Amino acid sequence: MKKIKMTVNGRVQGVGFRYMTKMVADQIGITGIVRNEADGSVYIEAVGPGDKIDTFIAAVKRSPSPSGKVDSCSILEDANIENYISFRVTN
Repeated sequence: MKKIKMTVNGRVQGVGFRYMTKMVADQIGITGIVRNEADGSVYIEAVGPGDKIDTFIAAVKRSPSPSGKVDSCSILEDANIENYISFRVTN
């Protein structure tokens, strides 16, 4: 299992980004969380097999929301991320 945390910057708040990210995660079979941050970014924790995580990252970088636009994305592997049961929007 691969565990990552991502911070996504760009036009990612107020455009349905979190809910579209959840839809993509559910389709691919990824668990984790997505939430808005006070600085305008979106924070994601994702857990799943390496190939599915790679597919998920690519989808997020393209912006799952048609109205959104990803300018930058930082990704870190973190073995300490919990094993989530599902993918959910947390705020």
